[in-house]
Amino acid sequence: MKEFVIEAQKIEPMHRHSYIFESFDNLEGGDSLVIVNNHDPLPLLRQFGESRPNQFVDEYLEKGPSVWKLRLTKKKKEGCCGFCE
Repeated sequence: MKEFVIEAQKIEPMHRHSYIFESFDNLEGGDSLVIVNNHDPLPLLRQFGESRPNQFVDEYLEKGPSVWKLRLTKKKKEGCCGFCE
């Protein structure tokens, strides 16, 4: 299992969410993204819940006040051995 860190505040705001979604979509089951930001990424987390339901597990690693870290782990497909897409 791999973990990738994205420092969201370093990405242009208009491209930030699409970059994070694309990065998540390219993960293998069991891999994670850690999103580091200067505010609570709750709007992003809500978008994930709406557009990728049941595809991830979220965990706050740090909750401010100046740094927020959110881990999104991509779930393996049910019945998957870890080698399928």
